[in-house]
Amino acid sequence: MPSVGRSADSTITKPFNLTEMQNPDMRRFRATDNTLYFNTRDELVRVPLDRVAYFETDSNYCDVIFINGLRATLLTSLSNIEQILDGRPRSEDALFIRIGKRHIVNRRYIHSINIPRQSLILSDLCGGMVHKLTISREALKSLKQFYIDNLQ
Repeated sequence: MPSVGRSADSTITKPFNLTEMQNPDMRRFRATDNTLYFNTRDELVRVPLDRVAYFETDSNYCDVIFINGLRATLLTSLSNIEQILDGRPRSEDALFIRIGKRHIVNRRYIHSINIPRQSLILSDLCGGMVHKLTISREALKSLKQFYIDNLQ
């Protein structure tokens, strides 16, 4: 009797990415050097990285907050976002930095770090939009030390 389906000697004909096989959710995401694309059944979200102020997690969802105040919600974790950002091609130093458990911020927009008030202020200094994040003292101390150590 003939068998239906793949035979024992059939091969994979479609190229695959090891990251996608380890985490099937990653198939919905694509990255270029300056843009991320998040594709779901009902929506395509284009995220130009130079306009992202920060990423913030809320359980299994991740909010992308743009410097102009626009917000997009993605069905992914902050760890997946971090993995995508680390894996994308880039020509300059890392633009984003993970701060604590809940945030990845765009280093370009960091305006002030206030440890006693537990606040991080992000702004482009020209559009009038200011984002104030509440971050743990320990994370802010580490961030401040990072900047002090890397001043040139």
